[in-house]
Amino acid sequence: MAENEARGALSGLSQRERRRIEVRGIVQGVGFRPFVWRLAHQLDLAGFVRNASSGVVIEVEGKPDALDRFETALRSEAPPLARIDSIDRHSIPPSVCGEPGFIIPESSGGEAMQTLISPDIATCPACLADIADPAGRRYRYAFTNCTDCGPRYTIVERIPYDRPFTTMKRFELCPDCQREYNDPGDRRFHAQPNACPACGPKLELCDAVGVRLAVGDEITAAGELLAGGKILAIKGIGGFHLAVDASNEAAVRRLRSRKGREEKPFAVMVRDLAAARALCDISPEEKAALASPQAPIVLLRARQGLSLAPSIAPGNDRLGVMLPYSPLHWLLLREGPKVLVMTSANFSEEPLVADNAEALERLAGIADAFLMHDRPIARRCDDSVVMSMAGAVRLIRRSRGYAPAPVRLAESGPPVLGTGGELKSALCLVKGGEAFMSQHIGDMKNYEAYRHFDDVAAHLQRIFQTEAELLVHDQHPAYMTTRWALEQGKPTLGVQHHHAHLASCLAEHQHSGPAIGLTLDGAGYGTDGTVWGGEVLIGDAARAMRFASLEPMPLPGGDVAVRQVWRTALGWLHRSGVSPEGLECFRQPQSAQVLELLRKEVGTSESSSCGRLFDAVASICGLRHEARYEGQAAIELMQAAGGRIAEAGYRFGFERKPNRWLMLISPMLRDIAAAVRAGASSTEISRHFHRTLVGIFSEITRMAYLETGLKTVVLSGGVFQNQLLTETLARELESNGYQVLMHAQVPTSDGGISLGQAVIGREFLRGSYRGVDN
Repeated sequence: MAENEARGALSGLSQRERRRIEVRGIVQGVGFRPFVWRLAHQLDLAGFVRNASSGVVIEVEGKPDALDRFETALRSEAPPLARIDSIDRHSIPPSVCGEPGFIIPESSGGEAMQTLISPDIATCPACLADIADPAGRRYRYAFTNCTDCGPRYTIVERIPYDRPFTTMKRFELCPDCQREYNDPGDRRFHAQPNACPACGPKLELCDAVGVRLAVGDEITAAGELLAGGKILAIKGIGGFHLAVDASNEAAVRRLRSRKGREEKPFAVMVRDLAAARALCDISPEEKAALASPQAPIVLLRARQGLSLAPSIAPGNDRLGVMLPYSPLHWLLLREGPKVLVMTSANFSEEPLVADNAEALERLAGIADAFLMHDRPIARRCDDSVVMSMAGAVRLIRRSRGYAPAPVRLAESGPPVLGTGGELKSALCLVKGGEAFMSQHIGDMKNYEAYRHFDDVAAHLQRIFQTEAELLVHDQHPAYMTTRWALEQGKPTLGVQHHHAHLASCLAEHQHSGPAIGLTLDGAGYGTDGTVWGGEVLIGDAARAMRFASLEPMPLPGGDVAVRQVWRTALGWLHRSGVSPEGLECFRQPQSAQVLELLRKEVGTSESSSCGRLFDAVASICGLRHEARYEGQAAIELMQAAGGRIAEAGYRFGFERKPNRWLMLISPMLRDIAAAVRAGASSTEISRHFHRTLVGIFSEITRMAYLETGLKTVVLSGGVFQNQLLTETLARELESNGYQVLMHAQVPTSDGGISLGQAVIGREFLRGSYRGVDN
């Protein structure tokens, strides 16, 4: 009998398999191990799961069909904060089978742990259910979270990612929360921000000078203030918002006046998807982006006749919309107005406010009241912005919800830090085979922005346990990011702005190049000392050739013309041999003086900028003569086309210079001036203008192909936020057999160039960097 029992036991073991599974990606600190533990118990499997230097290691045994289902579920049912880059599986001899159960042992201490900090993630449905349950202990609790959601990056002070090293360290877990934290079967197992009303952060509502208001419920009282037209400063996940009732025009205008934000559109936060649909047309991709764990601001096509305040997005046919991504926001939108303007809490061009005392000081005179809490924010982090364009959801601003999740690179290499540009600044640290983009930092125009930049640079290297061997900066000598790099006492490299654009897009697509790069933006310092911005570069991260550029034109007053776009119009008409008399751009104050300077060739700089071309055309056709925010004239010119493009364009040409081709735009400018004098509308001009650009860049791409044989084309630079131009040009290029690469994971604007800088820096360290041939 004993012999039969032994034979039966061996037979049972022979039907079992054991597998070793190594999972790489963002799988630490995101609830992945308890997910594996629960999955193994559901399928009656034995073994263990533990953190390792490269990710997570699992050894699991059981019946083959159960193991197959286990492996499938690892990908299909992974926690929302997890990102799986690879799964490797190896069979283990059956002789080692026989473990009694499945456990989570302590992580190995004998090897250095790879630290990947998850981005902050919107509140999950399970936590929303907890908040809405009157019988639950987290009913209406504004700081509810679990391993599937809540703050991560913004609360991390240093690694490892454990509660004592986050801003939650001052909040000692109560017995109930501690039990959840210790239980692998609970969704709050090792959730570092775990808390409840008994032991966690608390709200306070203060008046304009910081005196706490005696109210029964802070959220209810805050909702009443908003409904009464007050401006409320609200402390969220990555910083403060300034909020007002989006239907109250007087309140929105008051916010604009106090914040110093003349016309730049505000974003709104709505109660739910149904409220978003009432405001905007929403495609399936846009719906998915709105409801995603990242919960970005999505730029949506606004419906006609909205009941919102007109001054939220004046002259703009799109509306930035987001859903509530924290319990506080979710509760507030059920107590107060259904739609709130939610804009970053700062005065114009200053960094986002994140600290309570800082908020009371810097927002004095702007906010009427403050809804604050006592959980410190370690890393200020703006809302991310996305847009659906050319078949994909593309990042316009990469910040909360995305930073610091890595972008996978084609190759590994030494650590390098790219410092970005002057506007839309963001850093990028490349380490191994991954690129870690920082959150959006903003425009480097003041000391506060410089301090924030310095803090983010140090923090990024600290949490990823590396020190950059090289700092790569823009070649512009006056950029604050350039000055910062040169002051660090480390090896540095200056790279050309548009080369960084090209390299960034190639790196995002893991394309080693070379490629034809159409790099179009407002301004970038050229190797010849002029302002570039309408460039065709051919090359890769190691080297590029300036194959062509837009015809250089004068900018009267230099940077002044970026805001007073009528100056650009006068300068470009003058160079094109067109008198501006009779056109609106000639009726602006000081236009006669500017023309005299142009005749004398005094006080101007040369520019091949495509962004400035948009400005000039917008002013020539009388659409806009002064830009209140960056890109305003270009946006309004695109919108004037009404989403349509003409069948035929204006005239253009090409001229061969000793070192490059010039794409001649003076014929087009002469045609546009003539069309305006003949009574053409801005809509008609915009449609023909966009068709002309498509023609110019399609033809120069063909010319580059004939010279090089390359069929891969990169579209990069802020101009490619223009949906009409981008989608039409991409379709035309693809129909002609080109492979078109566009940004999606990182912004096409200057917010993405730090990635290109960093990968160029690696080429420099390898000894293969040759720069840009002018």
